[in-house]
Amino acid sequence: MRYINGDELAELMKSEKVPKKDFVVVDVRDDDYVGGNIKDAINKPSNEFLVNVDGLVKQTKDVPLVIFHCALSQIRGPKAARIYEETRRTVLEDNDIPHEIVVLRDGFSGFQSKYKEDPELVENWDKEVWASPWS
Repeated sequence: MRYINGDELAELMKSEKVPKKDFVVVDVRDDDYVGGNIKDAINKPSNEFLVNVDGLVKQTKDVPLVIFHCALSQIRGPKAARIYEETRRTVLEDNDIPHEIVVLRDGFSGFQSKYKEDPELVENWDKEVWASPWS
């Protein structure tokens, strides 16, 4: 499984590429979704992912780049990407387009720490949620 870093995603998002057409970001955070998200991301919580993955495959079947992440992209994001990849292969069979499925390294936590001030990249960011109790 290939990973991309936050800088690569930011560059992609600021390019001429069109979200949900040329690429799609799938955020699989659950209760930890509050406090901000990557602009134009689709939230498909990991605790419901198996039930919703067929619909996600159909919704994104024409998108050549699908990017998964969770808070840190250590467990939920990579697991959802694997499930999506297997489901896509099964559901679309020979009708699939060339595509790539990747995971955002360091997840939303890493991405927001660098790009939270950029409204082209992050939306709904809430400093109260991300404020460190140790600062």
